Amino acid sequence: MEHLPVEVIGNILAHLSAARDVMVASGVCRKWRTACRKHLHSLSFNSDDFPRDMTTRQLEIVITQTIFQTMGLQCLSIHIDRTHEFSAAPVIAWLMYTRETLRSLSYNVRTNPNVNILEKCGRQKLEVLDLDHNTITGVEPSYQRFTCLKSLSLRHVSISALDLSLLVAACPKIESLALDFLEVVTSDPQSTMELTSHTLKSLFAKSVGVDKIILDTDNLEVLNLNALNLDLFELIGKGTLKHLKIDDVSVTHMDIGESTDHLEVVDVSNFTIVRPKLYSMISRASNLRMLRFWGVVFDDEDEIVDSETIAVSFPLLRHLSLSYELRDGLLHYSLQGSSPLENVSVLELGWTVISEHFGPWVFGMIERCPNLKKLVIHGVLSEAKTREERQMLASFTSFIVCLMRKYVHVDVQFEYE
Repeated sequence: MEHLPVEVIGNILAHLSAARDVMVASGVCRKWRTACRKHLHSLSFNSDDFPRDMTTRQLEIVITQTIFQTMGLQCLSIHIDRTHEFSAAPVIAWLMYTRETLRSLSYNVRTNPNVNILEKCGRQKLEVLDLDHNTITGVEPSYQRFTCLKSLSLRHVSISALDLSLLVAACPKIESLALDFLEVVTSDPQSTMELTSHTLKSLFAKSVGVDKIILDTDNLEVLNLNALNLDLFELIGKGTLKHLKIDDVSVTHMDIGESTDHLEVVDVSNFTIVRPKLYSMISRASNLRMLRFWGVVFDDEDEIVDSETIAVSFPLLRHLSLSYELRDGLLHYSLQGSSPLENVSVLELGWTVISEHFGPWVFGMIERCPNLKKLVIHGVLSEAKTREERQMLASFTSFIVCLMRKYVHVDVQFEYE
């Protein structure tokens, strides 16, 4: 071991990132300490990796000593649980020491007073910034400019709608934006979040405290909306969207643009929209490969998306997932027409409340898929069942057995909750 060149030891250390492991490695001998200093490019501090009886002051000292033993640190992750409140001075020292070489920063540290991360890391080479449990105020795009930043993630962050807009504008190369449990500070009861970026390719928004979201971007490919209650969502762009996922969202008016030619995946669950109809927004997505409507309740024939419409609108569809609450009189409508789902090889069908309509619906959908290879049945089974529910489930089980005998080439799977 003592004859290993420092460069070889550096390559070994390159596979380490947890500060605990780095501290052990640097204590082996002087050569290993030298290798840590010159060749270590990634460090990760997590309070769970240290003894629980370690004081806040001791943690500050350990992190400071470890960071200051390195040169050219490129990736730094510091996640300390909320029981510790650090002084601002050492945290500022860590950032000032590493900022000229840092490419990625993941930061979750409670300090007193609050440390302005943007001020310390702006105008540097940072490409990835992940902030957790932080407060951002007074964004100055002319000074706090992130010319190299490609990925920005804000989780449990408090920020005004204006500051968020300015921050995104201060990132001319941003491609990925994640907003998770964002507290948007505003004095306006009808809060609006307007974001403009001509480089943004992916947006994830979950539990964002606004009423309206207006997104102006020419290159967005992935849109993921989760746990939102909105009056308006509007996407202004050039129709580059490829992947649309919506889960647990209620919106009065939604507009993703008229051009949906590039859409390949639409995944919608637990979704409520007043106007316009969801289907009208995606009906021209002729290149769609995967469609999922899950947990959707249809009250009348005008709303339900029938298999004929799906077959005609999406000829390239390969993966189809549907979970409807079928009501009396709607079964025939949902299976109307004769156009086959020619390319569908994976079919997922589900129920939340089983009814006598489910079996015939499954059979009708399978008949529409001549090249089906896999069928997945999803269901919800409650512990206390009425006699009628038990009979319905038994009847459906017998029905599926007969179905499997007829379609022996189809792999049938069951997933029950």
